[in-house]
Amino acid sequence: MSDSLSTSRLSALVRLVRPLQWIKNFFVFAPLLFSGKFRFESSIQNACIAFIAFCLVSSAVYVFNDLNDVERDRRHPKKRFRPIASGQIPPFVAAVMIGMLLAACVSISLPTTWRLLLVLGAYLLLNIGYTLQLKHQPVIDIFCIAAGFVLRVVAGAVVLGVPLSSWMFVTTLCLALYLASLKRRQELLAMKSDSETRAVLKHYSISLVDRYAEMSAVGALLFYSLYVMNDGSRLVITIPIVLFGLFRYWFIVESKGEGESPTDALVRDPLLISTIVAWTVVCISALSGWGIA
Repeated sequence: MSDSLSTSRLSALVRLVRPLQWIKNFFVFAPLLFSGKFRFESSIQNACIAFIAFCLVSSAVYVFNDLNDVERDRRHPKKRFRPIASGQIPPFVAAVMIGMLLAACVSISLPTTWRLLLVLGAYLLLNIGYTLQLKHQPVIDIFCIAAGFVLRVVAGAVVLGVPLSSWMFVTTLCLALYLASLKRRQELLAMKSDSETRAVLKHYSISLVDRYAEMSAVGALLFYSLYVMNDGSRLVITIPIVLFGLFRYWFIVESKGEGESPTDALVRDPLLISTIVAWTVVCISALSGWGIA
């Protein structure tokens, strides 16, 4: 009986830190890829440290969010099963976990650069503000979600000591706005069950967030295309792959009702995963001069 209880508690702790959401932190590796520093072991190590640091700080944010929303989650048909809302994890234990995750984040980041700590701190403050107030402000809430992705890319750049390309910055921003807009779209469709916990949805309409998503998708494709064409590299061949990925993701959102959680939509679609893998392989091939691209 005690073994079963321990297993249940461990499972609840794992769900509390949401490891599936760590997929978002792969944005950290974008500067490693496009700077060509993936050829150097030390650069790979530093990028991996930034990735782990973001996994820790983002998990701390998820726990803080669950603590703050516990009463509302208990009234939600799906979210009431979350570890804190269901009573599996006491609030005190969750608070201790936040401290431990942040301490581990600082500890692992210290050997790299103080600039990484600044980016992590900015991400933490942004999400605290988002949880407490900004998620209730229309349009600002979408840009806050997108800013989290941009900060991941910034972290990847500072830990490598390379300047963040303006093209990469604006492309990441547009792509993140695309994902965030479609996230709000799917939440709107489920508004009957979610309106109590996301009051900001009352300010949106399906047609409005669809236009946001369309603008952002066009911007992401345009700026990415200009970047690779202006660079004169062989990465031009990746443009059709990016376009297919945007099409495929919107297909998943529209026809399968996914997109409320971009990570869930990704892991449930083998073709989308294959598209991202293919894009990564072609990029590495083109930037390494292997002759595959």
